[in-house]
Amino acid sequence: MFLAPGTSAVGAIIGLFAVMLWRLREGRRPVTQKTILIPPMGMATGFCMFLAPACRVPWLWALAAFLIGAALLSLPLIHTSKLVREGDTILMQRSKFFFAVVLVLAAVRYFARDYIGHIISLQQTAALFFVLAFGMILTWRVTMFLEYRKLVQG
Repeated sequence: MFLAPGTSAVGAIIGLFAVMLWRLREGRRPVTQKTILIPPMGMATGFCMFLAPACRVPWLWALAAFLIGAALLSLPLIHTSKLVREGDTILMQRSKFFFAVVLVLAAVRYFARDYIGHIISLQQTAALFFVLAFGMILTWRVTMFLEYRKLVQG
């Protein structure tokens, strides 16, 4: 499949701005168990891509991608967002650095994907970066869920 030069970069920028707008809107609404847990559950359906042989990667590569996302790339998200109770509702309070972190993470992922894309196929690169993003989002959301439970119970 041939894509015009720059198509990937334009798609990545459009996706980045869509995510940032969504995060802005989400920050104004109360946080619930559903709003914390549904995104990673919905994202998990993406693992169906591994049914296609072209997307398969060695288990060790997938584990490494997941661990990099979970142990490294999730940390800035965790440290720049916290939950606060306001009356009967719980809201997410982001630090002023949250969107800078999102931009830096997007840049790191984009340039790493470009580098790795020269070594393995486009489908395998997409699969690895999906696993990396899943590890990052899952860890962030689990941390947020534990914080939410503390606020609800205490």
